[in-house]
Amino acid sequence: MTSHTQPSLLVEGADVLGDGAQDVLVADGRIVAVGAEASAQAPAGTQRLSADGLVLLPGFVDLHTHLREPGREDAETVETGSQAAAAGGFTAVLAMANTDPVTDTAEVAERVLDLGRRAGYVDVHPVGAVTKGLAGEELAELGLMARSRARVRVFSDDGRCVHDARLMRRALEYVRAFDGVVSQHSQDPRLADGRACCHEGELSGRLGLPGWPAVAEETIVARDVMLARHTGSRVHVAHVSTAGSVEVLRWARAQGIDVTAEVTPHHLMLTQERLVGYDPTFKVNPPLRPTEDAEALREALADGTIDAVATDHAPHVRQDKEHAFVDAAFGMLGLETALGVVSTLMVREGRMSWSDVARVMSQAPARIARLTDQGHRVQPGDPATLTLVDQDRVVTVDATRSRSLSRNNPWHGLQLTGAVHLTMLRGRVTAREGLVWGGEE
Repeated sequence: MTSHTQPSLLVEGADVLGDGAQDVLVADGRIVAVGAEASAQAPAGTQRLSADGLVLLPGFVDLHTHLREPGREDAETVETGSQAAAAGGFTAVLAMANTDPVTDTAEVAERVLDLGRRAGYVDVHPVGAVTKGLAGEELAELGLMARSRARVRVFSDDGRCVHDARLMRRALEYVRAFDGVVSQHSQDPRLADGRACCHEGELSGRLGLPGWPAVAEETIVARDVMLARHTGSRVHVAHVSTAGSVEVLRWARAQGIDVTAEVTPHHLMLTQERLVGYDPTFKVNPPLRPTEDAEALREALADGTIDAVATDHAPHVRQDKEHAFVDAAFGMLGLETALGVVSTLMVREGRMSWSDVARVMSQAPARIARLTDQGHRVQPGDPATLTLVDQDRVVTVDATRSRSLSRNNPWHGLQLTGAVHLTMLRGRVTAREGLVWGGEE
């Protein structure tokens, strides 16, 4: 990657992590000074950016992004998905392995890494498959992916549960050697098969949709935390969706088990009532749950039981979504709207501070993925990888204006308060008020 000299930049009057207005001096891709000394140290010719009223946070990290390349470039590419990520305030994304070919070898992982570097909007880190071809039968090349240029540390068969307990145990034992983590899609296929698409209960019966019971998630979460304790390894629970899973996570943390978890914006805000009209935009896996589950997820995110917000950004072309609900593809967009959902639901309603937002959208995800260049505290010496947020800006979501190639946007027409103003990757502005700039560094 080529390097370009960047002029110094003084960010003036930003509310740093919601703790008060300060100036921040950026030079050579790093934070030079924060506070009164920032202005004093600014050299002649320094560019100035007025950030009065804006909140400055470390750049967001998404543990769960589907970029579709290689294989489904009609739905998304690494470049278009990276543009959506930058517009949404993200500076790093973890690209899931269910591509074609599957990211189950070092060669495919390095290809995804290189595509991300070429696009240049965000750091793209490939997630490696746990099993070959996502088939759940034989471990993939975990060690080779870990030792590759991509330095894969997160492994997942996302979309498919590693339901064989012995295979899951072996995966946890294997990744422990290089401090990796297995991110599990918790869905017991004997309790919720591939057609299950609506939370099992009165609504699924009334709508005539195959039920996806909460226990199908909770039993796998419980099993995996016990396997993590047995192996002394790390396990990560993807897209937690039920109150019962939260209970298991709280118990596991009390036992000192090394488990982390994520929740999606859609499981935080949207509930199963959205399915009443059979709109396949709202078909997602795991499904949208009842209000009491959503409230339990909000509480768990606020109190730290759930570590991170992850988008599960899942773009699909129209012909894959425009079917009868049961036959439509699972998934919805999320990169460009995640901050707005968290701001509207968690910050403005008093559940979380902006410092908490930094924790769940940047610091914890970076720690879980072992990304040393992300998730810092906005202090001198840190990489200038930052997101400026206009906390008062009201945005009406328009699906037609998405940076993604796809339009399966569940937030269309919704008003969200709080929007990304600017995204910066190691001192280089990658997005500003919806406009994005890429290219290799």
